[in-house]
Amino acid sequence: MEGFLKCLNCGKKISNKSSHSYCVDCLMSLDFKTFDLDLTNVDSDLQRILDFFISDVRAAFTKDPAARSLMEVITSYPGVKAIVLHRVAHFLNKLNMPFIPRYLSEVARELTGIEIHPGADIGSDFFIDHGGGVVIGETSIIGNNVTIYAGVVLGGTELKHEKRHPTLGDNVVIGTGAKILGPVTVGNNVRIGANSVVIHSVPDNSVVVGVPGRIISREGEKIKRVDLRHGDLPDPLSIAISKLEERLKNLESQLNITNKAEDDIEVYYGSYGGGI
Repeated sequence: MEGFLKCLNCGKKISNKSSHSYCVDCLMSLDFKTFDLDLTNVDSDLQRILDFFISDVRAAFTKDPAARSLMEVITSYPGVKAIVLHRVAHFLNKLNMPFIPRYLSEVARELTGIEIHPGADIGSDFFIDHGGGVVIGETSIIGNNVTIYAGVVLGGTELKHEKRHPTLGDNVVIGTGAKILGPVTVGNNVRIGANSVVIHSVPDNSVVVGVPGRIISREGEKIKRVDLRHGDLPDPLSIAISKLEERLKNLESQLNITNKAEDDIEVYYGSYGGGI
């Protein structure tokens, strides 16, 4: 019948306006069937969780000079705890398991102050430094070797159930408080400055700063594999003002105009044939 969807678990008809894939009865009973699972893919995904755990812990040691011991990183780094819980939640989310993935993301948020939707797809060597206030939306896709700092938001701008969050390439550094909004694409080897707001796609090998974000370097110095210089970025507004000031001085020089108040007064009164 047109106008209705079917529950993925029991086949019961549900409204096509529903944002859920399961009927209320299955959600409330947590009834979940596993006979349709591809066990080969399940084994592969479980192995990826272990591989990602190793790469994420390694990233913490590589990118944070304060990391001193494995126990310290595992127990005291909110970014590591958040991504470990996310890997499990993402695995369960891919199995279309109701309720549990979202609940795990909520537990991670309460423990760490970092909110990662279980639908987000995150690559290896991912590191969140400190991490308070970080939000990563449902349809976000993040490449390998990405580093983000506290207050970063990968947010959506649409209410439709479609790709509405950013896609990040490899070797990306996002500075403190930066916001990347909408289904934009951030290329490989990109640095985004602290508190920038990115609303347009960014090409490879670029540096972005400002509100809204402006590309101030492209195809220049590429980011090294580990580069934490999210605060070492130029100010495009200061650069623009400096250039305007330089051009103004050149124009004054060409017109032989001085900035001395006495000369201005003499010119003014001299034009009327008077004196001081």
